Amino acid sequence: MNPGTLRDALRILGVPVEKGRTSAIRQLVLQAPAPVIAQALGYHDKSTTRIATEAGAPWNHTR
Repeated sequence: MNPGTLRDALRILGVPVEKGRTSAIRQLVLQAPAPVIAQALGYHDKSTTRIATEAGAPWNHTR
């Protein structure tokens, strides 16, 4: 199974794929710094930083 096949199967079942992906990334950035998640998943660090800010991630603040 490849990502496209999985995406299509989820859409047929009525699962909102885009929201699910964002929710998963949001959960990850609450557990680790956004740049680390970006590098691990191949996302741009600005995208994960934006999601982290929206989620109120604790990694945004200098301690």
